[in-house]
Amino acid sequence: MTSDPVLSIRAASKTFGSRRALDAVSLDVGRGEMIALIGPSGSGKSTLLRSIDGLQTIDDGDKGEEGGVITAFGGPVQARGKVSDQVRKARIRIGFIAQQFNLVGRLSLFSNVALGSLGRIPFLQGLLGAWPEETRLAAMAALHRVGVAEYAAQRANTLSGGQQQRGAIARALVQKAKIILADEPVASLDPVSARKVMDILRDLNQTDGLTVVVTLHQVDYALRYCDRVVALKAGKKVYDGPASGLKREQLIDIYGPEFEDVFWEGAPQ
Repeated sequence: MTSDPVLSIRAASKTFGSRRALDAVSLDVGRGEMIALIGPSGSGKSTLLRSIDGLQTIDDGDKGEEGGVITAFGGPVQARGKVSDQVRKARIRIGFIAQQFNLVGRLSLFSNVALGSLGRIPFLQGLLGAWPEETRLAAMAALHRVGVAEYAAQRANTLSGGQQQRGAIARALVQKAKIILADEPVASLDPVSARKVMDILRDLNQTDGLTVVVTLHQVDYALRYCDRVVALKAGKKVYDGPASGLKREQLIDIYGPEFEDVFWEGAPQ
């Protein structure tokens, strides 16, 4: 990891009623890393990812002056329980990919992908679908890159889940994102589609140098595709290190003894 991280989280906590979803989590993400966020349901993975993009506010810092602060590209995203008024500058460079794709179903796949350029063109122009040539070319290039260009004219809600998710990745490419935050991007996909999506994310990381942070329920995907793994349990960070260093005993401690019953063949010993 570089000495100047592209993402920095300092003692981020989030409380929903009496439940502590995040408990003083600190994390630095270097340029060009591909990091898996793992942990059982309710461990805080999605809350952390949404907080990084400013979609979820974190609590006011309770660990001194350094607590409750998130920065991206050296600029503020949120601090002291408030989203920064400069967050838009960071969001333009961060692509967020959700489990449920977040495509506009009535629009064509092409139009959904072209929406990634809204941060750089006048809003009304985008609203009317009057895409400049640069956007049109970028959208088709992105669709080719993720392997769904033949569906460009098709309404998004008629596509399979895997096709829609690849469209969401293409939209992030048109956005010219430097960081991709992917929140359970393969949770609702069949195994073949899931592997295609993970292959694309890994290729964007390795070939284009994009920074990728992906939350995953599938621990085998985390170990196969990501060099670094961060594990959360009950809102606390309990592991942060190389995927190769995460052993069976640690995974059982993170997920509970039932994890042994569903452990896959070839898992770490």
